[in-house]
Amino acid sequence: MRRLVAETTVHASDLVAPLFVREGIGEPQPIASLPGVVQHTRDSLRAEVADLAGLGIGAVILFGVPAAKDATGSGAFDPAGIAQLAIADVRAEVGDALVVMADLCVDEYTDHGHCGILDGPPGDPATSVDNDATLDVYARIAVAQADAGADVVAPSGMMDGQVAAIRGALDGAGHTSTAILAYSAKYASGQYGPFRDAVDCAIVGGGDRTAYQQDWANTREALVEVRADLEQGADMVMVKPALAYLDVIAAVRAEVDVPLAAYHVSGEYAMLQAAAANGWIDHDVVALEHLTAIRRAGADLVLTYLARWFAETVGRSSR
Repeated sequence: MRRLVAETTVHASDLVAPLFVREGIGEPQPIASLPGVVQHTRDSLRAEVADLAGLGIGAVILFGVPAAKDATGSGAFDPAGIAQLAIADVRAEVGDALVVMADLCVDEYTDHGHCGILDGPPGDPATSVDNDATLDVYARIAVAQADAGADVVAPSGMMDGQVAAIRGALDGAGHTSTAILAYSAKYASGQYGPFRDAVDCAIVGGGDRTAYQQDWANTREALVEVRADLEQGADMVMVKPALAYLDVIAAVRAEVDVPLAAYHVSGEYAMLQAAAANGWIDHDVVALEHLTAIRRAGADLVLTYLARWFAETVGRSSR
């Protein structure tokens, strides 16, 4: 009876699995702050994606971890960069069995850890991110990812005008069908720590990303950002993180009709794992509660490190 009248369901096909692939390693490397998550080799990534496709997961989103970094994050747009090689590997492995998304940013690739190009030396209080110079780099990344076979590029840097720059570059390169999933409402959250461990992107000299990520006190600002991204050509929009921003997810859902994603981020996952490991909560019950809450708030897609667990443990539907 409960299944029959359930208002909200979670399916494996609603989930997007974030996957990390690291250049120059011979075997998968565990990430201590993300229990059960690893930095993949190219070979282990192919095996993982094949498994996820067989389990009915809807999509994967790929994050590259390069062996070398520089001031402009050039590895992010290098055709032979680790992310582009991984995209091509995944496409060759699974074809169209699932959607291949690529995170589009430079924080994993810069030697200073910021999401854009700096206008001065790292750590200098007068230094800031040069928004327009960063857009040129984002455009190059988008084309490189689409050339490699990405179905969706997902700009996560929160630069003003990033979607327009990316859409123009993609269309100019003939990738008119490559979709853009914009991280439209990405908050300057304290819950990204484990992710930064996973991609080695601590900010050099201290500092933070509050100059370009959103203030967690604001909701209306998120709607302004969403509208701007859609006007510039975004096909889908995202709210990140998820659980502390369910009200924002609901507000965006009421505002737009395009597909809406939410990112159940590394800190949300890590807190769940830590509490379960200490016996304080029932992992499976609370994990499903988390995913259901995000869907109930209005998200169509959920990016989550729980994707494989869900598909293997709960199945293709939670109801």
